[in-house]
Formats: sequence, C-alpha cells, structure tokens
Amino acid sequence: MTARRPLALLFDLDDTLWPIGPVIAAAETSWHAWLAQHAPKVAQAFSVAELRVRRMALLERRPELIADLYQLRREALEEVFAETGEDRAHIEGAMQHFAFKRNLVVPFADVMPVLPLLQGMLRLGVITNGNADLEVIGMDHHFEYKLSSSQFGSAKPDPAIFQTACAAMGVAPQDAVYVGDDLRLDVQGAQAAGLRAVWMNRSGSSAHLEAGVTPDAICSTFDELLAWIRGQMQDSRA
Repeated sequence: MTARRPLALLFDLDDTLWPIGPVIAAAETSWHAWLAQHAPKVAQAFSVAELRVRRMALLERRPELIADLYQLRREALEEVFAETGEDRAHIEGAMQHFAFKRNLVVPFADVMPVLPLLQGMLRLGVITNGNADLEVIGMDHHFEYKLSSSQFGSAKPDPAIFQTACAAMGVAPQDAVYVGDDLRLDVQGAQAAGLRAVWMNRSGSSAHLEAGVTPDAICSTFDELLAWIRGQMQDSRA
C-alpha cells in the first residue's frame, strides 16, 4: 500500500539540528567556574564530573526526573548546596547561567538552508526530551509547535508524547513524520505511536542493524531528508 502523503514533520533537537556534546561540556565548565565565583563551597567540594555523578544518583532514586533534566539539575544542586552549607540564594543564578550557556548551539551546516524549504512544504514541529529554548536560539519561527518532555510529564520513547503532539497539530500520526538521531527514543518511539520515523544518522553507523530497528528512512544530511520528503509527497496518495 502506498504511504499517505505527510502533512507534518516533527524534529528532535539535540544531535539532530545541532551537535550537543561540546555545548554541554562547555556549559558545564563555565557553570563550574560560575559556582567557583558565587558558590565556592560547592565548587571546592565537587568537580564537574562529581556533580554529574550526583545527578545520576538522584535520577536513580527519582527516575521520573528523566522527563525534566533542568529540574534534575536543580534538585541535585539543591542537595549539594545543603550539604556544603552554601547560600541557597545563588541556586537560581547558577541555573540561569547554565541555561544561557546550554542554548549556545550552532546548527549543523545543512540545517538552516533546508529548514525554510521544508517549512514551505509541511507543517513543522518539535518533540524534545531536552530543554533547549528555540526562542533564545532564534529558530522558533520555523516551527509552529513544540512539546518538551518537561511540559508533557513523560519523555520519549513514550508513544503518548508523539500522539499528543500530533493531536495538538491536528494531524493523524499516520500523516506525520518524525526525525531524530536516537534509534530507541526517536525511531522506535515514533513508530510505536504510528508515525513514520527518519533516522538522522550523520556518522554512517550500522547500529540499526545490530539493534534490529528498521527506520522508515535513513538520512545523513538534511539535503537527503529534503529529497526523501519530496519523494514521499510525489509518490504518496492523499
């Protein structure tokens, strides 16, 4: 059976629209330097790596915080502030500093030329487990809808977050395509919800074969994504 013509295209953000690892590493280094200046008891007692260990330990105790990584960071910070006797008045400033640095992302070179072309063809949206702020980043005008796991209360790969986004955009899951870099969170999550899923595989990995996951398409660039979308729209039926 011919696939239905896609009406909406939804995206993951981190490592799909921009690389996130270097951004987080730089943000955490800057964040620790901020703590050294404003909350020295915490910075002296905990390195960047040790603060990360504390967040992971908290996540083990509170697995529901996977849906809100910003809140996870805040609550772990509250713990170490209390343990070291540091002034809690600095917690909000620390969180604001990290949020600012975390949003200093640079899209992959092929993203910005292609997004407007896709926007002219389909309705665009975002579903993310992260806390990037598209308005701060300056990309919000490309997307008519955004749903984060912190807003929804549950994270990908929960099919409900995909279905809720489709309902909010007024499209059936079968008429939507989701694009992401993570086989479990993005591809399997979207497919379980009834969407088609494109695996953004910039590295040429064969992990899908090892994992037994079959994306509806595999693209290494946004130019390839654009070509695939054009093909879907030409070959499909309404």
